[in-house]
Amino acid sequence: MPGRYVVEVGHSQLTKHGEELCGDSVAVTRTGRSTLAVVSDGLGSGVKASILSSVTSHMASTMLRKGASIDEVMATLAETLPVCRVRQLAYSTFTLLEVGQEGAAYLAEYDNPAAIFGRGGDRLPIQRVERTVGERVIREAVLRLGDGDWAVLITDGVLHAGIGGLWNLGWGHERVDQFVRRTEATGCSSQELADQVAALCRKLYGGKPGDDASIVCLRVRLARKLTALVGPPQDPAQDRPVVAGLLAAEGYRVVCGGTTGNLVARELGLPIEVDLDSLHARVPPLARIQGVDLVTEGMLTLFRVRELLSPRKPRSEPDGGRDAASRLVRLLLAADQIHFIVGRAINPAHQSPDVPVELALKGQIVQDIARSLRRHGKQVKIDYR
Repeated sequence: MPGRYVVEVGHSQLTKHGEELCGDSVAVTRTGRSTLAVVSDGLGSGVKASILSSVTSHMASTMLRKGASIDEVMATLAETLPVCRVRQLAYSTFTLLEVGQEGAAYLAEYDNPAAIFGRGGDRLPIQRVERTVGERVIREAVLRLGDGDWAVLITDGVLHAGIGGLWNLGWGHERVDQFVRRTEATGCSSQELADQVAALCRKLYGGKPGDDASIVCLRVRLARKLTALVGPPQDPAQDRPVVAGLLAAEGYRVVCGGTTGNLVARELGLPIEVDLDSLHARVPPLARIQGVDLVTEGMLTLFRVRELLSPRKPRSEPDGGRDAASRLVRLLLAADQIHFIVGRAINPAHQSPDVPVELALKGQIVQDIARSLRRHGKQVKIDYR
């Protein structure tokens, strides 16, 4: 079942000056129930560090994706990662944060700087507990995050920025924390926050990072929902309950199809008005019904939406487009959880031999759109009526 929250993730990295590969690795995995972010720092820099950190981050994300418990993951990582006999340091350190769709979160840190948590521009105090797993000391925390809460995971290359220059001991955790909270309070996105931390980090290094540095930013927010009615129900007796369900749905409400639009207007006892300003050479115009966010024509519009979302061909940018397909694409990409209600009633207009077979395949086009949306990280459900 779709959860209450979604987690926006952004990350940015700096590679040590003179090296081809970053010795840190980041892995972000989304399952049906949670978002998992792992950031790992390989000992040293360059190829060896990159391999060690990559093994760590991908092992953790893969095991969890395949159903292993977090304890099993932690134990396997702790047993797998060796310790440098000379320097007595782990060959790879890591921070792991898993956030569930209802806000429950689990944090595990192994020799990485403490993750920073906040609510708006305020610090969110976290109670960590140390636990030994396979002779490795892990810091853990179990917490609950809500709408607007955020977390920033970093490697020690961030803390070391500016060492011997602006600050003798480097940027330091407290100053990083302050910068993150000030920047977060401006309302920037997760990716913008990660980029701004990385940009200042690079500046403090004088443009030549003395260590690999990674920043992963996560923000929890309420899921944005969209319900789209595509075609009338096969049984006319279902018209009223289907329309009532559409109007009762949270979030954006969309109606696709001229017949469907007339059906919704009739059931609501409201007029339907055509917006001729939205007329496009390839897409019929929009219509307006009070209480519905977007009313479009059916098959031609959906066919164009599928084109715009297809990864196999260049698409014209829908941003700013006034036509129905561009507007529908923007709404779909803005939503996190999308519910298509596909009516099985036959439209006589689509039985004409003059109408391309592809236009008659309503269900297939909706399935194609759903696949594209899932590639964008959306949760999509399709019901047939």
